[in-house]
Amino acid sequence: MNIFEIDEKDTELIVEAENIINDLYETDKHHIGCAIRTKEGKIITAVHIEAYIGRVTVCAEAIAIGKAISEGIKEFETIVAVRHPAPDELDKIIKVVTPCGMCRELISDYCQDVNVIIPYKNKVVKCKISELLPLKYSR
Repeated sequence: MNIFEIDEKDTELIVEAENIINDLYETDKHHIGCAIRTKEGKIITAVHIEAYIGRVTVCAEAIAIGKAISEGIKEFETIVAVRHPAPDELDKIIKVVTPCGMCRELISDYCQDVNVIIPYKNKVVKCKISELLPLKYSR
């Protein structure tokens, strides 16, 4: 896998994702935060919305991308998702997480060239979305 070190802008993006989930965390409602940086440098944040019927849950990455597209933004540089620990977890640190499979599909549909910040071998790094979704389905 081709991975790259994160830089100061990536760290800023992680902090924005941490801030949004810190501000809006609710047990059983919101535990994932996302931040996406556009090619113009604008940062858009979102949290996921949990539903009691799992299929209806909407991931933070999908909401952030939808929010950006709804504002007319279509070019993205980097995306990151973070997970807030549950109240009963001993480790109380917000951590970077990889996108789920559906988010990988959505990200690659709307952000073909985007960098994704992920945990990898006990480090936080970035890679292209194509590294996380090889042999992507296409029409």
